[in-house]
Amino acid sequence: MPYLRNFALFSFFFLGLISAYAQNTFEANYDESKVQPYTLPDVLKTAANQKVQNKTTWETVRRPEIIRLFEENVYGQMPKSYDRLTYSVKNTNASAMAGKATLKEVLIEVVHNSKPVKINLVLFVPKKPQKPVPGFLLINNRGKDNTDPTRAHKSDFWPAEMVIDSGYAVAAFHVSDLAPDDTSRYVNGVLQLYPEQLTANNGMRAIGAWAWGASRVLDYFEKDADIDAKKVAVVGHSRGGKASLWAAAEDKRFAMCITNCSGNTGAALSRRRFGETIRRINTVFPHWFTRNYKKFNDNEDALPVDQHMLIAAIAPRPLYATNASKDLWADPRGTFLALKNAENAYGLYGLKSNLPAESPGINQPIVNSQMGYHNREGEHDLTAYDWSNFLKFARVHFRK
Repeated sequence: MPYLRNFALFSFFFLGLISAYAQNTFEANYDESKVQPYTLPDVLKTAANQKVQNKTTWETVRRPEIIRLFEENVYGQMPKSYDRLTYSVKNTNASAMAGKATLKEVLIEVVHNSKPVKINLVLFVPKKPQKPVPGFLLINNRGKDNTDPTRAHKSDFWPAEMVIDSGYAVAAFHVSDLAPDDTSRYVNGVLQLYPEQLTANNGMRAIGAWAWGASRVLDYFEKDADIDAKKVAVVGHSRGGKASLWAAAEDKRFAMCITNCSGNTGAALSRRRFGETIRRINTVFPHWFTRNYKKFNDNEDALPVDQHMLIAAIAPRPLYATNASKDLWADPRGTFLALKNAENAYGLYGLKSNLPAESPGINQPIVNSQMGYHNREGEHDLTAYDWSNFLKFARVHFRK
């Protein structure tokens, strides 16, 4: 009936207005003087209150505890099994980028419980350097045109030519292949393979699905003779940067993690409640994290973890985090403090971060360090400036 149809459309529109109003009326704190005192969980103290004094205790006791806490409360379980994993190169161009690179468009298909998920990988490999080569893998949460395999469209979000000219392979997949970034359609992907995740309070959601996909790409890299799979950096921006951190924490095969402007539940401390908060994320993006995470809306102090612990779980591997000067939403100071509070975990391996006591100035990157950092002038974005520093950071570590 027309009347009922119009009423349904009006109701949908009205509810959308309510949701938008609720989102826009959120008042973020951007005033350091209003940050309330907080106490961070001790990275080097186990659940049994044992002090961690060596890397053996860290690797066998404390680090597994931290991963389980994040799985239970934040990112969800990470499925480890599947029935079949296949790779096929759908397109090759040996003269890509004016002959400087070889393009491979790879279809990665994972089957579990008779259901498939397909990951479309765009990969460029430099022609001149000795093989196999290290590589960068981007979790692309922006438009697919940013990683255009034809290079008719080029973007600073993924400056593939710059990476190739530096002697590295560069690859990307789009998050929609794993879980569309949508409050209802996110189930159309990896979660079709693992439906039990949807009913579990600690079940994986979109961010976890994207991280899971990065590991499946790494599975492929281990089979590609052109790629040095022991030297792959996983890269993400914003929500993709949240996923790159989780991917590196869950999968120790990633040699390096790069998290760009990832903010709350990324590289920034949640307990500061500066910029984006747990409640804001869980309200606007309820499909990103576990049901359990909702318990910590306006209740950050009860959370048994904070993001310095996720960074620590990546030790001793190199990690690079960034911010942008106009992106207070992602809490630059909270990101730097998270890095500083993870230093002790790197210290167990005899590694120093070389980070200064206070945040460096704008456009003053800290590259020669196990944990790198910069706060770029500008907006919330992934830019050529960011990538240029990622490449410098890789030169420091991948050539050791």
